[in-house]
Amino acid sequence: MPVDRFELLQKRIATLSRRSAQLELWSKKYWLARRLIFVCGLLLTLLVWHFAGGKAAITIGGLVVIAFSWVAVYHNRVRESIKRTALMIDLKQIQIARINLDWDHLPATAQSTQEQDHPFAVDIDVTGERSLHRLLDTAVTKEGSLRLKAWLLTNAPDAAVIAQRQSLVQELQKLSLFRDKLQMYAAIVSAESASMSGRDVKQALRQRWESHTLIAWLEQAPVGPSLKPTVISLAVLALVNIVLVVLGILGLTPLVWPIVFLLYIGVMVIKQGRITSSWGDVQELEQSLRRFGAVFEYLEIRGCNNLPELQRVCGPFLEKSKKPSRELTRIGRIAAALGLRTNALLWLLVHAFVPWDFFFTYRLEKLRSEISALLPRWLDTWYELEALNSLANFAWLNTKYSFPEIVSGKSLFAGQQIGHPLLRPDHKVCNDFELNEQNRIVILTGSNMAGKSTFLRSIGLNTCLAYAGAPVNAERLKLSLFRLFTCIKVSDSVQDGLSYFYAEVRRLKLLLDAVELRSEQPVLFLIDEIFRGTNNRERHIGSEAFIRSLSNNGHAMGLIATHDLELTKLADNIAGISNFHFREEIGDGKMVFDYLLRDGPCPTTNALKIMRIEGLPVDV
Repeated sequence: MPVDRFELLQKRIATLSRRSAQLELWSKKYWLARRLIFVCGLLLTLLVWHFAGGKAAITIGGLVVIAFSWVAVYHNRVRESIKRTALMIDLKQIQIARINLDWDHLPATAQSTQEQDHPFAVDIDVTGERSLHRLLDTAVTKEGSLRLKAWLLTNAPDAAVIAQRQSLVQELQKLSLFRDKLQMYAAIVSAESASMSGRDVKQALRQRWESHTLIAWLEQAPVGPSLKPTVISLAVLALVNIVLVVLGILGLTPLVWPIVFLLYIGVMVIKQGRITSSWGDVQELEQSLRRFGAVFEYLEIRGCNNLPELQRVCGPFLEKSKKPSRELTRIGRIAAALGLRTNALLWLLVHAFVPWDFFFTYRLEKLRSEISALLPRWLDTWYELEALNSLANFAWLNTKYSFPEIVSGKSLFAGQQIGHPLLRPDHKVCNDFELNEQNRIVILTGSNMAGKSTFLRSIGLNTCLAYAGAPVNAERLKLSLFRLFTCIKVSDSVQDGLSYFYAEVRRLKLLLDAVELRSEQPVLFLIDEIFRGTNNRERHIGSEAFIRSLSNNGHAMGLIATHDLELTKLADNIAGISNFHFREEIGDGKMVFDYLLRDGPCPTTNALKIMRIEGLPVDV
C-alpha cells in the first residue's frame, strides 16, 4: 500500500474536518447575529418612531438593513465554504477508497452498450462493476467518463498519442490541487442548489451530468425566418403606443392609443408560436450553462504557465478574444430574462409596454449562431481534461507504478515485477515476464487457484493502461504496439441458443481472424483454459491444432493457460513455444500458494487434493 499517500490523505481529511467544524461554529454565530439584528433592529426602529418621529426611524431602519445585509453576505460565504469543504472531504475519502479498492464507496461509472464480441473489454475487467474503468474514473460528466473508457478499450494504439498523453499525465500528476479543485467545481455545479443538505453534498461527486441538452439546442436550427423584422415592428408599435398614451393623458391628442395597442397585441399573438418553441428547454438549458460556465471560468483563471503540454490542451480556454465563461454567461442572462414568464402577472405587465420575449428570443438565436462553432471545441477540451485527470489521479495515488516505454521494431512485452492493478497491495504478488521474437507463445500450467487467470489479466490490464497513457503496475515495462485479444470469460447464451463450447469456438475463431488480418500491429492474445467445454481427448486435439496454427503465424504472441499437461510437450518440437507454471504446497492439510511464476511445465496437480481436503470421497 502506498502508505505515504494514504497517510497524507488521512491528514488532509483531518485538517478539512477541523476546518468544517470551525466553519459550522461560525455559521451558528452568524445565524444568531442575523436574528439579533433583525429582532433588536425592529424593536429599536419602532421605539425611535414612537419617541423621535418617522425620519429618525427611517434612518435607524436603513442602518439596521445595511448591518443585516452585511452579516448575511458573510454568512453566505461561510455556508459556501462549508459546502466546498464537505465536497473536498468526500473527494479525499473517495481517493482513499481507490487506494483500498473499496468498491462500495466508489462512484459508479457511466455505462454504455457493451459488445460481448469486443476483443477484451469484459474478459479482463476493463469495464463493469469492479473494473479498471471504475477504479480510474474521476470524471463528473458522462462524456468525460466515456472518453476515458474509450482510451482503455482502444485496440489500435498509436505511439505518438501515447507519448503525448504520458507527458500530459505526468504534468497533471504534480498538480493535485488543480485536479481536486477542477473536480470540486464540477461537482458543486452538478448539485441542484447552493443550499443543498449534507447528504446531497455527498452525492455531488457521484452524480454525472451530460451536455446533450446544450448540444441539441445548438444544433437545432431556428424555426422560420429571423425575428429581427418582427422585433423592430413591435418595438416601433410599443414606442408609438407609449407616446400616444402620454399625449392622450395630457389631452394633446384624442384617445387613439387603444387602436395601436390592439395592433401591437395582434402582432404578438400571431408570432407567439415562435416564442413558445424558444421557451421550451430554457430552464434546463440555463442549468447546463451554469454548470459549464463555472468550470470554464476556473480553467481561465487558473492558467497553465510553465506547463507546455497542459497549456496546449487548455488553449481554447485561454484565448482572450472569446472567453468561454463570458460567452456562456451571456446566454445564461438571456435565458434568465426569458424566464420572466414564470411570473404571469409581471410578464403581462412588461409585455404591455415592450416586446420582452421577442427581443430576448432574437438575441438568443443570434448568440446561438455565434457560439455553435465554439462550444463543441470547449466541451471536447473539457472531456479530454476529465479523462486526463483520471489517469493523473491514478498515477498520483500509486507512487510505485511506472510509466511504460513503447518500443518500435520487433514485437516485445518485457516487464519487471508486473502486478494486477485490481488487487489490494497486501494481497498482490508481482512477477517478471517477457515475450519476444524467440519466446512468442507461452503455455501456462498450474494447479487450480494457483494464479494463472490472475496473471493473464495482469498482462492484459497493464497493456490497456500502457496504451491509454497511464502508469502501469510494474517496476518497469517495455512493450511494442499490439492488438489485444482475450478468451477468458466465455459464457453461454440462453437467448441466442449458444452452448458454452460453441461460444468458446466462436470466440477463438474471432481471434484467428484477427491474427490473419495482417495489420501493422500484431496480436497479443490471452487464452484461459482453452476448449474447456469439451471432453479431454477432443480438447487436446483441438488445443494442439490451434496452438500450431498460432505458431505458424508470426503475427501473434501471447499466453495460453491450460490444465492439459500434454500440451507442454509442444515446446520440445516447435520453436517459439515455452512453458511457465504456478504451483502450490500442502501444509497442515491446507493448500498454500505463493503465486510466483516459474519456468517449465507444472510438476504437480491439486484437483484430487482439493476434493480430499474438502471431504469428498476420493479413492487414490
